[in-house]
Amino acid sequence: MVNTKSDNLTFIYHSVISVFCSPKPEHRVLPKKDLSVDNILIRKLKAEDAGDITRIYTAITNKSAKSDFWQMIEGYAGRDENGCFVAEIDGRVAGYIISYILSVGFGAERSAWIPMVGVNPKFMGQGIGKQLAEETFRFYKNAGIREIYTSVRWDSVDLLSFFKTLEFDRSNFINLRKVLE
Repeated sequence: MVNTKSDNLTFIYHSVISVFCSPKPEHRVLPKKDLSVDNILIRKLKAEDAGDITRIYTAITNKSAKSDFWQMIEGYAGRDENGCFVAEIDGRVAGYIISYILSVGFGAERSAWIPMVGVNPKFMGQGIGKQLAEETFRFYKNAGIREIYTSVRWDSVDLLSFFKTLEFDRSNFINLRKVLE
């Protein structure tokens, strides 16, 4: 059987879906239960949330977080100008969004960037990510920011769909990369 580009894309799509939608049972952070938006508290990120965020990240990606991941989260928590929030259910972190302001950069006006967003896989599809994003939008609108950017891998179908539902669209920027050897 010949392996075509279409076959590769189908494999990548199914791989991405299985990674993000089917976490290993030992990586689950919170028990599954019915919840309404009334049970969800959206609040600013605290340094002590780093452990829960690390566990959610690991459950989503099926990879261990790098050794400095915890410290990076704590660093974001220590800056009031960052729009970093967590969704809490019954006192436990169920999701997070990390964002920051970029004051200058290659023709862009002062803007915000979202490098990370994650929801415990047990609670995906229940509006938690949307609530986190909407709180982030309010935060930056109140700070006078008019544009928010993010960067998503082309094969991350679930993330692309998520940001599309939030009315993100292509920007005038292209991501460039250089591999250092």
